[in-house]
Amino acid sequence: MIGTSVKGAPIRELTVGHGPRRVLFVGGIHGDEPEGALTTNELPAAFTAAGLVDVVTLTIIEDVNPDGRSAGTRENANGVDVNRNFPASNFDYGNTANGGEPLTQPEAIALAGAIDRINPALVLVAHSWAGRQFVNFDGPAREIAEKFSAATGLPVEESSSIAPTPGSLGSFVGRDRGIPILTIEVLKGSDQRSVWDQLRAGLIEAMRG
Repeated sequence: MIGTSVKGAPIRELTVGHGPRRVLFVGGIHGDEPEGALTTNELPAAFTAAGLVDVVTLTIIEDVNPDGRSAGTRENANGVDVNRNFPASNFDYGNTANGGEPLTQPEAIALAGAIDRINPALVLVAHSWAGRQFVNFDGPAREIAEKFSAATGLPVEESSSIAPTPGSLGSFVGRDRGIPILTIEVLKGSDQRSVWDQLRAGLIEAMRG
């Protein structure tokens, strides 16, 4: 456990493998985007079966926003978008939906602390998007995004080419800290088994590096 939500729900962490390459996988951050839940559950066994335990140390954070997941809301129990509450240089201080100031929400504090502790070489985050699917990236991640795209069929989009994301994890980790991060946007409402079948090979390739 890396922390608790506004309502005290545990934010759980699992570490698999012991290799020198450190990868962080986040199974969810917006509560109304549960499509990656099965992928999160299936990933440890697939990681082990792929022979990565000596190559990679994989940390899986099951769900950063358990209160939102329970309620089916994008935001946490305070009505804040956790994925806009990180201390990125583009944080929007004028939008109260972002929390007013960076790291006011316990979920964002927990994830930022985990990133500091793990110091990952790659971050992967599960999301979904209404009406389209793609993988977008921040930081020095274009090459790995293209490998992921080739394995999954999801087109690549750089974050700067889509909607502004002030205070987002991608901005904080990728743009400000220079850590490669892939935001995996599957089609909202997709069957979770189909999502896992589509993403499995791409995730293994990305983790392998």
